[in-house]
Amino acid sequence: MKSGRLRVGDWVEVKSAEEILGTLDQEGSLAALPFMPEMLQYCGKRFRVFRTAHKTCTPPSLQIRHMVDTVHLEGLRCDGQAHGGCQAGCLLFWKEAWLTRVRDPESSPAPAPTPAPELLTRATRRPAADHDPEERYRCQSTELVHATTPGQWWDLRSYVRDLTSRNVRPWDLLRYGLLAAVNMALRLGNRRTYPFLRPVAGEKTPTEKLNLQAGEWVTVRSKDEIMRTVDEKKKNRGLRFDVEMLPYCGKTVRVLRRAEKFIDERTGRMTVPRGTCLILEDVTCGGCLSTGRMFCPRNIYSFWHEIWLKRAAPGERIPEARPSDSQA
Repeated sequence: MKSGRLRVGDWVEVKSAEEILGTLDQEGSLAALPFMPEMLQYCGKRFRVFRTAHKTCTPPSLQIRHMVDTVHLEGLRCDGQAHGGCQAGCLLFWKEAWLTRVRDPESSPAPAPTPAPELLTRATRRPAADHDPEERYRCQSTELVHATTPGQWWDLRSYVRDLTSRNVRPWDLLRYGLLAAVNMALRLGNRRTYPFLRPVAGEKTPTEKLNLQAGEWVTVRSKDEIMRTVDEKKKNRGLRFDVEMLPYCGKTVRVLRRAEKFIDERTGRMTVPRGTCLILEDVTCGGCLSTGRMFCPRNIYSFWHEIWLKRAAPGERIPEARPSDSQA
């Protein structure tokens, strides 16, 4: 398989643990991207390519960065078991060197699961420092800055790759590309861009306790309702309402889980959110409305406060299409 040739919809088989370990350095990484213990369970199994990860985004700037010979596989997210039970549920990154292209989904019998090699287990933590005894984690998300190179949102080659890899449909590239061009012109004229978010809560943001649980149906409140709950930075108790969350306003979805802890990508520290933080089923960042990370394929789960949601009425409990499906 030639590097960089996988496209959305291709079938691949994850190589054996022994083959993959042979590609890793002393930090359990290939080209600075860790192969994590959570990924061992998929060795010998076949999956479809969900997105090519020729670009991605990293906090805090959330600007586009480039990566080579890497893909996301359909439905494969980190369960956090080797990383303190992190509940962020990030899509896993797979180097093409860890995969074999196949023609069909028929998997050969998967090998019996084996304990994670000491190399991979050790690589999930950062070495302790005398001045910083706090435990810090190391995962694919925390190492993305090292595994990627800086990019520019206006680099047209990135969008050509979006098309040739099948990450983005031609119509969606045209539609959101025109929107980005219009917004750029509006910025030059010091005018409001679309969509425009105007927070009105002030410094003291309200809260609401609904005690929502996994499996419950909720309706996302309107933009105007949510803007009354966030400060000038579009935050409420540390969580930011991002423009990529806007397409879900008014949609009826299910609660996937309560996110009680997750790793901060910038520091590696385990973070406990202030107040209730929810992840909703299939509600992810589509990368369609953000100029700086346009068409980023990470599909990160959004974090939601209960005050941005309301319990759905019985007649509203109908699953709706995901806004980010426009890229499928």
